[in-house]
Amino acid sequence: MIINIEIMKKISILASLLVMVTLSVTSCREKSEKEKLVEEMKEEGAEIETKTDDDGNYKMKMESDDKEVKIKEDADGDTKIKVDH
Repeated sequence: MIINIEIMKKISILASLLVMVTLSVTSCREKSEKEKLVEEMKEEGAEIETKTDDDGNYKMKMESDDKEVKIKEDADGDTKIKVDH
């Protein structure tokens, strides 16, 4: 039984580390996509509007001659990006 407890402990630690690495990579990817879109739209000379409500939700709307981008980020940090051509 002692061996089983030690093995379970190692497995749970490895699983926790795997979850943390997965979450950090996913959040970095979203931020880089968001940053790329913002830079691209600024280069195109887009009009940019930002709003933050009382609940901590953030909205950004960028509009150029041929593209419209909407970025919504809620208080929990979940990000949604919508691109219309």
